[in-house]
Amino acid sequence: MHIFDDLDRQLIAALREDGRAPISKLATILGISRATVQSRLDRLIDSGAVLGFTIRSRQDYDANSVRAIMLIEVTGRSTTAVIKQLRGLPELHSLHTTNGAWDLVAEIRASSLSDFDRVLREVRTINGILNSETSILLSSVE
Repeated sequence: MHIFDDLDRQLIAALREDGRAPISKLATILGISRATVQSRLDRLIDSGAVLGFTIRSRQDYDANSVRAIMLIEVTGRSTTAVIKQLRGLPELHSLHTTNGAWDLVAEIRASSLSDFDRVLREVRTINGILNSETSILLSSVE
């Protein structure tokens, strides 16, 4: 397991802002040498702390898509089986375990309300899901 120091955190933060930033730009932002940036980045990748690089798009880029957060209560010890089935849904953008009244939190993205309705029906029929509560995300505050 990798233990982050302040420089690692700053490097990751800079990459979150611009995952395509060249090493030289990252070095300038962080006030360190290019070699240090490269070695830190290599170490973060090798340790598994950085899994890859991606783009960020505006949340409202696809105005017709439907995004929602679903809170899921799982019965008994079926969490692993439920997670396996949920991962098979392409509309499931992210899935998190949590504590409290709900066992799982899922972010759903569907291309239309009818697709969203279909996904909700599919999730609710998964064996082991006892209860769920879903909130559609209307806008994002940045």
